Amino acid sequence: MRWYHYVSYFCGGAFLANAVPHFVSGITGHPFQSPFANPSGVGLSSATVNVLWGSFNLAVAYWLLYRVGKFELRRTVPVLVTGLGALLMAVMSAHVFGRFYGGNF
Repeated sequence: MRWYHYVSYFCGGAFLANAVPHFVSGITGHPFQSPFANPSGVGLSSATVNVLWGSFNLAVAYWLLYRVGKFELRRTVPVLVTGLGALLMAVMSAHVFGRFYGGNF
């Protein structure tokens, strides 16, 4: 496997983790921070914007995971690299959004 496949899987995991809070907030009807808010990443975007942004992140994750290289769930290293990307994005999101919701460590 080429080195850039691992970069793609790492980024795919990050996009996958980023899709979750936006999509879930959107489909439950709650506003949430997004790059399209004013100010960017701080203000709240509508539920519809978050559903669209979450769906876009999911599509990018799919493309990075399944259209670059040969990602297989039975292969340990690609799954670990993807999980590392998702974990890093989740921890960064918890830190950033913890400022707004009182969960900052």
